[in-house]
Amino acid sequence: MGYVESKINHFSKIFNKKRLSSPNKVLFGLHLFDNHRQTSALTTVQTRIEKTLEEESYLGKWYTVDQDCINQFANATGDEQWIHVNLERAKKESLFKTTIAHGFLTLALIPILTESTDPNKNAYPEAKMVINYGLNQVRFPFPIKVGKRIRARTRIIEITPIKRGLEIVREVKIEIEGSTRIACKADVVLRLYF
Repeated sequence: MGYVESKINHFSKIFNKKRLSSPNKVLFGLHLFDNHRQTSALTTVQTRIEKTLEEESYLGKWYTVDQDCINQFANATGDEQWIHVNLERAKKESLFKTTIAHGFLTLALIPILTESTDPNKNAYPEAKMVINYGLNQVRFPFPIKVGKRIRARTRIIEITPIKRGLEIVREVKIEIEGSTRIACKADVVLRLYF
């Protein structure tokens, strides 16, 4: 049994014991859930997360990073460095012989790649609110060349109870079609409020 699985099992035992023995729904010394609906929502999400942890990971759909996507990101951010937007110069001078996507564009695509922007595929429908709380670690080991297809492989690596909810850390790896190297690895922190 891995570290995360043992944490979930420990959390589950404490949660169930505290929930059954406490009329105020006190968990880990915090008043997390004020009513039955919130407690029920947490239990449902917790059960689903436990099931998810048993599975290897979530694998998203392929997404093509074309020059128009790169140019729009360059225009929006002001990062119009030639390695991203000047195909002719990149063919002559770049080590990659073509333009490449911005690292921050790769991060910006995570919601699309993980399908978290699709309201019909809400991973946590019981939560009142899901907040992008930030990133613990980000690396860009290999560039995404223009025209390449990428996808996200995601798994939950940490769960922490917080006031009125849960904090979930998801490891997201951005894979490049036809390559054994990944474009990005990021630990994305979400906060779920019930």
